[in-house]
Amino acid sequence: MTESKPFSDTKYRSFAEFYPFYLSQHANIVCRRLHFVGTLLVLAILTFSLVTGNFLWLLALPVVGYGFAWLGHFGFEKNIPATFTYPIYSLQGDWVMFYQMLSGKIKF
Repeated sequence: MTESKPFSDTKYRSFAEFYPFYLSQHANIVCRRLHFVGTLLVLAILTFSLVTGNFLWLLALPVVGYGFAWLGHFGFEKNIPATFTYPIYSLQGDWVMFYQMLSGKIKF
């Protein structure tokens, strides 16, 4: 496996331009699986919080979401998360990748 570049020198003007780079930073299947689990847990915590009215659980969302993702990047992908340079596009990318994994377009 070749190491992916931690940051891109490209200045992305749109999410459509950014997303191929985002996917290149998630080539490792364990990293993608950790993203999937983190995103699924975010949805579960959000649902639980809304159903029970216990909004303190919302404080766990960034810890769970970013925790699983960053474990994947630092521990398995061996790169620096794109969140540090493109926070909005990276968040969008996470949800698109989650949907594409769920729908079978991306292997996990």
